[in-house]
Amino acid sequence: MTDTGMVESLIYTKPGSLMPVGTHYCPGCTHGIAHRLIAEVLDEMAVREQTIGVAPVGCSVFAYNYFKTDFAEAAHGRAPAMATGLKRLNPGKLVFTYQGDGDLASIGAAEILHVAARGENITVVFINNAIYGMTGGQMAPTTLPGQRTTSSPNGRDVEQAGFPLHMAEVLAVMEGTGYSVRRSMHDPKHVRLAKKAIRTAFECQRQGLGFAMVELLSTCPTNWGLTPRESLQWVETHMIPAFPRGDYKVSPILAELKV
Repeated sequence: MTDTGMVESLIYTKPGSLMPVGTHYCPGCTHGIAHRLIAEVLDEMAVREQTIGVAPVGCSVFAYNYFKTDFAEAAHGRAPAMATGLKRLNPGKLVFTYQGDGDLASIGAAEILHVAARGENITVVFINNAIYGMTGGQMAPTTLPGQRTTSSPNGRDVEQAGFPLHMAEVLAVMEGTGYSVRRSMHDPKHVRLAKKAIRTAFECQRQGLGFAMVELLSTCPTNWGLTPRESLQWVETHMIPAFPRGDYKVSPILAELKV
């Protein structure tokens, strides 16, 4: 009860699975939102003590500082390989990787393809911001045609560099994949949908249904040269048309669970 007679109600608090610290991410970067969503899901599933995260080199290289879970650091692109070993040695644990587009779709392309082909029972959270963030804003495998980066100052030329990779669609055709979807984090509605997808991806692993990945369309205001608000608008007007949101593969068992 306050001095005015009004009753205060706590409606939100920081997830228990997040450390009480600030992060190194740039203002407007949606890595922080993705971290919060993962942490909320771990809390709601009551699996914090049974979870192992894996982060490779990239903007998320210090993710182990932000989660109250066991965490491992992998070489650039090798998080799926490390997660495979961790899961096989600890089959009762929930193992997830947290990877960016340059890491997952370029340097670690072989690892992610083969982990899905083998049907490794792990979960991948894939942050797609269409650029290399940590290393200086170079063109990534997901950079849009015509998009300017530090290594494509005139815009991505598809005749020279090819077209962007659509990882949710690519991994959906793998026999070992149980769940492959794409979501966005550009507004509150889609943040809620992203959280639901992350929960479903973890449930896919808990049910032993094979490889699961959630691709999240994200922002990089610093390397895009935009304000945080402009970056959210850029995701909506440019990235979503290029990378359609949707469920590209959902195990029938997951559909029945209605997570």
